[in-house]
Amino acid sequence: MAEPARKLPPDVPVYDPGAVRKEYRRHRAKREARQRRNRERRAANVRFWLIVLALLALSVYLSIAMWHQVQNLFGL
Repeated sequence: MAEPARKLPPDVPVYDPGAVRKEYRRHRAKREARQRRNRERRAANVRFWLIVLALLALSVYLSIAMWHQVQNLFGL
């Protein structure tokens, strides 16, 4: 007589290699996205400070140039 099929105990997980590979890929993609965001944020921070320094240098140059023009014009 045939016996009923044995059932796995409820606490034994079913191993699916496709699901494991998919989870590895998903976590790797999340890590790469996080690293890319960090690199982009650092690059944006560097660009911001370079522009601030360039504008500051330009304003100092224009202030000095205007001061010289005022001195020449009014003889100060």
